[in-house]
Amino acid sequence: MSLLKILHYPDPRLHTVARPVTAVDAEIRRLAADMAETMYAAPGIGLAATQVDRHIRMIVVDISEDKNALLTLINPRILTREGEAEREEGCLSVPGIYDKVTRAERIHVEAMDLDGHTFEMDADGLLAVCIQHEIDHLDGKVFVEYLSRLKQTRIRSKLLKQAKEAM
Repeated sequence: MSLLKILHYPDPRLHTVARPVTAVDAEIRRLAADMAETMYAAPGIGLAATQVDRHIRMIVVDISEDKNALLTLINPRILTREGEAEREEGCLSVPGIYDKVTRAERIHVEAMDLDGHTFEMDADGLLAVCIQHEIDHLDGKVFVEYLSRLKQTRIRSKLLKQAKEAM
């Protein structure tokens, strides 16, 4: 396993729409393991393949306290959404930035696992938020795009300035 480089906003590659996974093979399983290792090391609770410049529909999520409940969702699709909740979100691709985003409180998701089997699951609370956030990445959307234009401009300027100072 190895750590992958996480793309940072406003990198245009974060707006790439991911293509479906056609076969779950050793390469996909290796990428999932590398994504999980990268997510835990960051540290974070979710990571989409788009964020590591792999434009396929796969996410890893683990909201557990002791990091022992890893979920890998391949070709995830939200079938139903219920309710509405506003929560503060952050993102490994937008380091140091947190803001409130309104999303569905409960979702029902269909995906494939690492064996290529299709399954469905219900999620609510933080897990629902995390899955929706990561699926947004697969659709080429970053959470800051839910914010006002003014906030987006400020965030973009701040992150570009930090990137220049880091060089």
